[in-house]
Amino acid sequence: MNATEIPIDLKELLENEKTDFIIKAKRHEPLRKSVGGVFIGLAMCAFISMFVFAFFSELFEQEEVYFESNNSELILPGLIIFVLLSAGIYVLISGIISLFKEGGYFVGTETRLIHFRKGKTTITDWEQFTGNVKIKAKNNFGDLEYQLRTGKTESRKNGPDVFVPDIIYIAAIENVYEIERKCKIRIKENDPTPAVAASQEM
Repeated sequence: MNATEIPIDLKELLENEKTDFIIKAKRHEPLRKSVGGVFIGLAMCAFISMFVFAFFSELFEQEEVYFESNNSELILPGLIIFVLLSAGIYVLISGIISLFKEGGYFVGTETRLIHFRKGKTTITDWEQFTGNVKIKAKNNFGDLEYQLRTGKTESRKNGPDVFVPDIIYIAAIENVYEIERKCKIRIKENDPTPAVAASQEM
C-alpha cells in the first residue's frame, strides 16, 4: 500500500515523514481472540441463566408470585444475578462486535508506529516496545502481537502481584514476516536499554 491509498487525515499527519510501511489490517484483533470472547460470553450467560431459572422458578406457582415482606430477601440475590448476567451479555456483545471490526491503518516510521482507524489516531514510539512479539501466520498472512513496556499490575489471590503489559495487535495482514522484520529493526534501533546501561557505566 502506498501513501496515495490512505485517508487524507492520515496523509496530513504524516506530511513528509519517511515511512517504512503502510498497511491496512483486516481485523481489529486476531480471530482466535474474538471467537474466544464470544465463547466466554456464551458460557457466562448460560451459567448465570441456570441461577436465574433456579431463583425465579420457585417464585412462580400457578401464575401467582409469592414474595417475602418488602421484597427484602429478594433484592440482593436478584441484584447480583442481574450484574453477573449483564457482564456476560457485555462480553458476548463485545466478542461479536470484535468479529466484524476492522483493524484500520498501521504506518511504521523511523521513530513511531501510527494506528489510524475511523478518524482516531494512536501513536506509539518504538522505544515503548519490549521487542517481545507473537506471530501467527500462514502463507505470509497473519497476525502480530506486540508487548509494550506500559501496562498494569494485577493482584493474585494466592500469589504475588503480576505485571500485565499492554498489547498492540496488527491482525490479518499481508506480508506479515516483512512487516515484523521492519518493526524489529526499528524497535532495536530505538531500544532505550543500551543507552541507560551506558550512562550507568560512565
